[in-house]
Amino acid sequence: MLAPQRLPPLRLRGLRRLSSQSVTQDALIVRGPTVVVPPKHLVAPSDALDVAASIELARHKLEEPSAPSIIPGTPFRSTTTDKYAYAFDIDGVLLRGGRPIPEALEAIRMLNGQNSYGIKIQQLEIEVSPGQFICGHTPMREMAATYGTVLVVGGEGEKCRLVAEGYGFKDVVTPGDIIKDNPDTTPFRKLTGEEHNDSRLRDFSKVDIEAIFVFADSRDWAGDQQIILDLLMSENGRLGTRSKTFEDGPPVFFSHNDVVWSASHDLTRLGIGALRLSLEAMFKAITGKDVYTTAFGKPQIRTFQFATRLLQQWRKDTHGIDSPPDTVYFVGDTPKSDILGTNEFNKQSKNTWYSIVVRTGVYQEGTKPKFTPNATVDNVLGAVKHGMEREYKKSLKEAMKATESGLKEMVIIEESRPYSPSR
Repeated sequence: MLAPQRLPPLRLRGLRRLSSQSVTQDALIVRGPTVVVPPKHLVAPSDALDVAASIELARHKLEEPSAPSIIPGTPFRSTTTDKYAYAFDIDGVLLRGGRPIPEALEAIRMLNGQNSYGIKIQQLEIEVSPGQFICGHTPMREMAATYGTVLVVGGEGEKCRLVAEGYGFKDVVTPGDIIKDNPDTTPFRKLTGEEHNDSRLRDFSKVDIEAIFVFADSRDWAGDQQIILDLLMSENGRLGTRSKTFEDGPPVFFSHNDVVWSASHDLTRLGIGALRLSLEAMFKAITGKDVYTTAFGKPQIRTFQFATRLLQQWRKDTHGIDSPPDTVYFVGDTPKSDILGTNEFNKQSKNTWYSIVVRTGVYQEGTKPKFTPNATVDNVLGAVKHGMEREYKKSLKEAMKATESGLKEMVIIEESRPYSPSR
């Protein structure tokens, strides 16, 4: 058995980043990998920019003159379809450890029109932008008006605080702020000089934290869980207090519920779902009670509802089409979240959501998925081909029905005419 190939680190050289506040049409015409970004305070902390940059570089690499065409010597023509769209999970489908999966590059080429059907998928006909990516915490922005002071956990440095503030949260606290106020909060974690300078000093004995949001993977499980547990067992989110019932703490929201995920390591790594399980188990061990937390992301239906709203708004703003596509092909690597969520959402959605699982991530060949996808393929390229072939067959059937209907109508009209000997 061959060992998995280790890809070299991705270096985003030659990428142009243009500000959405000052970009001009002339600047967009210039060829080359380009990502148009929102103001820095909104996009700097977001993983979506890095993902967009990786895919954009890969797309332009495929469009270089050295890239072979489907039919040598023949100019390539394609037409854009708005009948169907693709939605992709990122880790384990398009990227692995921040680097594009090789077959993803060819899949992008096919989506951009280089396929035997001459079809370009509408959603990728423009430059790739962070707005085309939904991070696990993106739906949390709809809760910014509900809560005042919130604790945001996870990620590196101040990134998640900046994202939360960009979403509209008015008063965002980080674990670093709490440790700066009282270093004894986490006996085994001390802030670095940079963390100490970035953290905001305040008196938390006078602050009520109304909600806890785990935006990204924790970089310090012990310290972060200690702070979250302190708040869960507090009176109304006031640090330093203890509830008599252990039922007065703030609600906790997780950006997704994947226990494991596909990273650059050969084997899957622990994810936010594992942190959630650990936190719930510790709360039970300490208090003897259950704590009920909420997870966004797949397979939660509201994540798919949010994606549908975002997709429809994107189609309206970009292409003037105020309706969802007839079919959305969702490509994922985790049956428990990607496939379960897609299948359940399809039961209530007005359009069709079709689930496809790939073998480049969490799901592996030889195992039986707990939740059955509509199709199983080797990689994202196979998923794109499967969807296109399925749509092509559907269009042939529709054309045949239209032809048969037209022929029947002609026969009826012919038979209804009066007989004439001259004919």
